[in-house]
Amino acid sequence: MDVIGIDEAQFFEDLYDFCCKAADNDGKTVILSGLDGDYLRRSFGSVLDIIPLADTVTKLTARCEVCGKKAFFTFRKTAATQTELIGGADLYMPVCRQHYVNGQTVVETSRIVLESTSVHHQTTQLSCLEAATAAAAAILQSQ
Repeated sequence: MDVIGIDEAQFFEDLYDFCCKAADNDGKTVILSGLDGDYLRRSFGSVLDIIPLADTVTKLTARCEVCGKKAFFTFRKTAATQTELIGGADLYMPVCRQHYVNGQTVVETSRIVLESTSVHHQTTQLSCLEAATAAAAAILQSQ
């Protein structure tokens, strides 16, 4: 085998060491696909760590679901906050910079309002935040 392909590379904990060994010691061509950032635009996994090892890097993009421009970011359509939340179009949508910022502004404003009000039940507060996040996604999709 001369080529090794890895999909969803952000989930591999030993990605750097594996790629280094496979390419440098074993002479393999390693092709990766994966996310370089999470829904908050933070580094996701060790995908960015292996760029210095690469002979070439090609960054692919989707199309913004709102306007059709290049989508460099992912908008999460749920109030869940864990980094790894497996899902598809039901939980995420690709968006351009403008629509990412607009969507995050709606979600953050909703969060601030909820935190400043005296909501007595955390469950109610969470369901309100989920509703606000869903509303932000709906607003983005209707533009």
